[in-house]
Order: sequence, then C-alpha cells, then structure tokens
Amino acid sequence: MPHSRLSRRSFLRHTAALGAAGLVGGLPSLRGEADAKSGPDFCLFTKHLLGMEPAALAEHVASLGFAGIEAPVRAGGHVLPERVEDDLPGFVETLKKSGVEIRILTSGINAVSPAQHTEKVLRAASRLGIKRFRMNWWRYDLKKPLPPQLEEMGARVKDLIALSRELGLQALYQNHNGPDYVGATIWDVESLMRAHRPEDWGFAYDIMHATVVGGTSWPTPYHLARPRIGAALFKDFQWGEGLSPKTCPLGAGVGAGPEFAKLLKGSGFRGPVVLHVEHLKAERITNAEEARTAREATVADFATLKRWWEYGG
Repeated sequence: MPHSRLSRRSFLRHTAALGAAGLVGGLPSLRGEADAKSGPDFCLFTKHLLGMEPAALAEHVASLGFAGIEAPVRAGGHVLPERVEDDLPGFVETLKKSGVEIRILTSGINAVSPAQHTEKVLRAASRLGIKRFRMNWWRYDLKKPLPPQLEEMGARVKDLIALSRELGLQALYQNHNGPDYVGATIWDVESLMRAHRPEDWGFAYDIMHATVVGGTSWPTPYHLARPRIGAALFKDFQWGEGLSPKTCPLGAGVGAGPEFAKLLKGSGFRGPVVLHVEHLKAERITNAEEARTAREATVADFATLKRWWEYGG
C-alpha cells in the first residue's frame, strides 16, 4: 500500500530484488572515479527521489555509483528552509554514512530575505562544508521596460553575493527557457555577474534549456558563460505541440547534450556534472514500484551521460 515516505527497510528489500534482476550489481561504480583528478564529478539531482527517508535515499544514490548529489533544500524538499538548522545536519550525516555528499544545495533563495530564510540556510550550509547553492530564478515583467528591471536585480543581488562570499559559498544561477525568465538568453545575467568574481557567482548551466532557447546558436551563449560555469546540468527534451519542450530520457531527444559534454571535457571543466532525471511522472516516491522506476530511469540516463562524456556522443 502506498505511503508518504519510502523507508530504509522497504528500500533494502527492494534493492535486493533489483540486484537479483541484475539492475544493481551490473552497474559500474564511479564512486572512486568521482574524486580522481582525471575523472568527472558526476552527481545526481535528487528531486525525483523526494519522499524517500534519508537513509533509503542515501543507499539508493550510493548504489547507483554517485558520491555527490544536488539536494533540494526548499519548500517541498528533503529539508525545509525553516527547519534547516535542526534537520540539515542530520540529513548530511546520514548521507555521509553511505559515502554521499551534497555538492549543490538547491534553494529558493535569490535575495537576502527573512521570508526566504536566506541567512539561516546559507550559514547552515557553510557550517556543514557545502560549497555551492543553486539560486531561485527571477522573472521579467514584460509589460515594463527590461533594462531598469535588470539594473534593480543587479543592485538587489549584491548583498546575496557578499554574504555568499563571506561564507565561502558559490551562488549558481540556472538558465531556464520561457518568455519571461531572466537568464534564459544568458547575456543578461552574465552582464550582472561581471561585477563579481566567478568563484562567488556563476552558472548552473542547463543544456536542455540552452538548446530550447538557442537552437543551433546555443554554442555562442555557452562560450560566453563558460568561464563562470560552476555546474553542468544534463537533461533532454523533445518538441511537443506548439513548440512546447517536453523532458524525455537522456539521448531520446533533440538536446545538445553530446556536444555540450565534448566542449566541457575539452575545456578541462572540473565542477559537478549533474544528472537531472525529470522525465518521470511521479513527483514523489511513495512505494517500491516508484523506486524501481526511478532506479531504472537513472541507470539508463547515467549510462548515456557517461557515454557522452567518454566519447562525446
């Protein structure tokens, strides 16, 4: 019967069954390679694993071969912002028992704001040795002139970047697609970033969104952003009705993932290479069958990502 959180015991029973079916034992581990100087730091965005108890989540991630994750710490996430001081240390400790670390904390933060629990979240992250956080995005009001809005965002973000620098954190801004997303074209946010050091503020560069926005011209904004890419996000898409992008398994779509991997690898990129498994229908894991589906999807996408990274296609 479905329940709200998949427990460690249920996960272990489920993993044993998957191992017998060859879904776990046959997966090459990259845990050692992730920390090697010559290997990429492959990480997993765990948004599709929300609903798992922390111990089950940690073992699930570790058994897939990931040593690092991008972890949602925001409304509906693994840890709620208002509970971060109480709950994040235990979550981090549970992950470490399975050899997993938070490489990126995904937040709802885009300003220094009590409503966003900015100082509470970022200070907790810094104390626990987390080095990067992904910001929340901004949107334009398309009924008003854009340049003044961008200037106002630049002024507002200064306090956030100053706080991040004080705490030894790198803020990362993710590019999205859509008519009113700030940063969809890269140029606007990159112009704001020039006032700050790359180690203080950079991009979580999403190749799916970059391909949707840029089409065949996506390499141009990539080369503009490359000195500030702090994390590389991989997911894929197909075109739906009305040119609406729909996420799909990695390699089954029209995104520029292989070319992106080739460029990154050739440039000597050393940051997190993050797999986003966002094409699953279930928004939270509530039972063993959903955990099985998540595992199979991740195994397949991870194999594609490793192939792209190794061979550039």
